[in-house]
Amino acid sequence: MKICVVGLGLIGGSVCLSLKGSGRKVDGFDISENVMRYAKKRGVINSPAHDFSRYDVVFVALPVHATLDFILQTRFSSGAIVCDLCGVKKFIEDGVYAARRDIKYIGAHPMAGKEVSGIENACADLFKGANIVITRGIYTDESSVDIIKTLAAEMGFARAVECSADVHDRKIAYTSQLAHIVSNSYVKDGEISACLGFTGGSFQDMTRIAGVDEKIWADLYLANYENVRDKCGNLIRSLSDFIAALDDAKQCGSAVLANYLSVGATAFREGKASEFSGEGITVHKLGSGEEK
Repeated sequence: MKICVVGLGLIGGSVCLSLKGSGRKVDGFDISENVMRYAKKRGVINSPAHDFSRYDVVFVALPVHATLDFILQTRFSSGAIVCDLCGVKKFIEDGVYAARRDIKYIGAHPMAGKEVSGIENACADLFKGANIVITRGIYTDESSVDIIKTLAAEMGFARAVECSADVHDRKIAYTSQLAHIVSNSYVKDGEISACLGFTGGSFQDMTRIAGVDEKIWADLYLANYENVRDKCGNLIRSLSDFIAALDDAKQCGSAVLANYLSVGATAFREGKASEFSGEGITVHKLGSGEEK
């Protein structure tokens, strides 16, 4: 099986390193000559990729618009598996399906990363114990899904979570995109100046992802506009309810505020205790590695 990874940043570089660690040969391509030199010198890839029609499986680890452009404009071999690793799925799926290319498209999203980017931060164990989401559409090829799951297991993923692109984008708007928005908004308070002597774990958790690449994330938010706007609206309503409870507690005592907080605490405990699978979501165990 000939495998190529396009886009050798944190995710793409880690795909290469993890597959190479499992014994696969992996070629790669990046538009940056500096990145390509680094990838060859450090052994991230076996060889540079130029003719993408030579490969059976092509992973695309590019920003959202570059991902769709690459898939639509590149010549692949007939029936090649082209798997994008972008953080939104319906935008890509709709574009690929509308073009009806002679490829077997699979949408996937690794649930792993760092607050830093770039090939120099790629590592062979980034995906160890993590989940990978695989989306299914009307043209999904079952044998191609099986191949991607096999490769995902070799990369170290513990589970494959399968759902539609719509379900993925709704869930990711809550679990990932909203978290980045909250972190970015939180640090805009002027109190952040000279605060480091007063910080602990909660501050680190809240701010760790505040400084991510703004251009990449702005495009992701817009590609998932309706879901992101909906989740932001829910959060604004919850914060407004908290302020109202805080004002009531000022007059009536802390029990009012404690009751408000208990609703969130209960929702968190019940949510964490629920199964991975749900309506429109199925989960498959991959390998036997430790789960995150």
